[in-house]
Amino acid sequence: MTDIEIPFEKDRHGHYRFFEILPGFLSWTLLFLPIILSFINVTVAVFFILFYLLVYFVRSLGFSIGSLRGYRTMKNHLKLDWEALVDDVENRRVGNGSHRPQWHKDNIERLNTSSNDYKPSELIHAVIVATVNESREVLEPTVQSIIEGLQDNMKIILVIAYEGRAGEETEKRVLSLIEDYKNEFMDIFAVKHPANQPGEIIGKGANISCAGRQLKNYLEEKNIDPKKVIVTTLDADNRPDKRYFLAINYLYCIVPDPIRASYQPLPMFTNNIWDAPTMMRVIATGNTLFYIVGVTRPHRARNFSAHAQSMQALIDMNFWSTRTVVEDGHHFWRSYFHFNGDYRVYPLTIPVYQDAVLADGYIKTIRAQFIQLRRWTYGASDVAYVADKGFFTKNAIPKSDLLAKFFNLLEGHVTWAVGTILVFGAAFIPPLIHPQSFAANELPLIVSRIQKIGLLGLLATVFVCLVTLPPRPARYKRHRSILMVVQWVLTPVTGVLFGSLAAFNSQTRLMFKKYLSKFDVTEKAVVVGGGEVVSSEADPGGH
Repeated sequence: MTDIEIPFEKDRHGHYRFFEILPGFLSWTLLFLPIILSFINVTVAVFFILFYLLVYFVRSLGFSIGSLRGYRTMKNHLKLDWEALVDDVENRRVGNGSHRPQWHKDNIERLNTSSNDYKPSELIHAVIVATVNESREVLEPTVQSIIEGLQDNMKIILVIAYEGRAGEETEKRVLSLIEDYKNEFMDIFAVKHPANQPGEIIGKGANISCAGRQLKNYLEEKNIDPKKVIVTTLDADNRPDKRYFLAINYLYCIVPDPIRASYQPLPMFTNNIWDAPTMMRVIATGNTLFYIVGVTRPHRARNFSAHAQSMQALIDMNFWSTRTVVEDGHHFWRSYFHFNGDYRVYPLTIPVYQDAVLADGYIKTIRAQFIQLRRWTYGASDVAYVADKGFFTKNAIPKSDLLAKFFNLLEGHVTWAVGTILVFGAAFIPPLIHPQSFAANELPLIVSRIQKIGLLGLLATVFVCLVTLPPRPARYKRHRSILMVVQWVLTPVTGVLFGSLAAFNSQTRLMFKKYLSKFDVTEKAVVVGGGEVVSSEADPGGH
């Protein structure tokens, strides 16, 4: 079996270092390329910028179309009678009564000739909720959302994974929740992750892996088959839609090989979207939109935040990585190499609702938002990991598939860093350097026309974001709804100040071995009914 562990920082040399440097090198090169080309040959610079913008423009139109398709799919799937669909899977026949889509009928027909012999009634859900120092006001709604789901709660094991370094107050909070909800599930227990474990960095991966190992022992004691246990990992603020567990049951029982797969619900950052400051709302709704579009691109699906996987698969690969701060995205690659490429992520159109970034005070919120995005963009560290395991370690993965995934990963992180900057700024560089050049002076005018057409696509995405908003809380007046539309003028600002700068920060750190060796927990504040803000320190004992 391929060794799937990411190397320790001290063991990264040679080709590994080359691929750690590569994303940052490409991003910085692309950033300065319009300036360099303008000095060498202004015509070449103009054509390069136009080519880049046209590619970006075409992709943006595809993104806008994808957002409408993804929203329509999500809306249709939320209307379905999932209990009836799951009953059909249980009985392996299409029942009478509520509407059955054609794809469901096709699935039942295929199921009757497949080797998948799992039945929904046999499945158990284990939910691992990771927490550090989040308040009860954050944690309790997550527990309640699990209880309020359509799934039989007596088929759910709830595990609250908390950090020992967070101190006595966190332990009391978690144990109080366990006591209050002890009769609501098949079982519920807490797992304390000890601080300062050898070979671990401070991060979520180590915490949920510790909980996963305790869950493994529990299942062995109860003589429960891990192949029939589906593990969902949630952050403290993740609230599954009531249909979530039924939809997971459905997928697990109809896919060809449920062990060699992950199941990715739709992250929607809408829990507190009305409470978040304007720039954070733009970022949160943009993130929601990105994953709605992702529903239409299953070949590019990856693990992110909340996701589900067979307990047997987790045991086989020794759970999550304890050496990286991006345990969710990295877990896709661990699984991919563990199964020698015979692994896939099935995207769900059923949401898990999450928080937009909100801390106690505007400055703290801005800092928390940047820290969160820096952690996400640190997924660029997987470029070296994928190159090492894919091209320098013996494996049976088809090289065409590996190359496609590798270049998608690399291109995605480079575009994250430079895309917004080049789109909104590159056209002004040639005229500044060559004010007498006709081609250089025409470039901003051409780009302006392209951007005006692109506004039509933006309208589609704004529509999707507006119709996916939760109801406006009574504590806010109607003018806040207007702000939800006007806020989109800040898209270039948030794209550069948060997305691009965070990506450059992460990639430059990798270039110079300034690794992120600790999971920076995002501070969470909650606005309760009367408008009072409840917050807690982001990560006590984490420094």
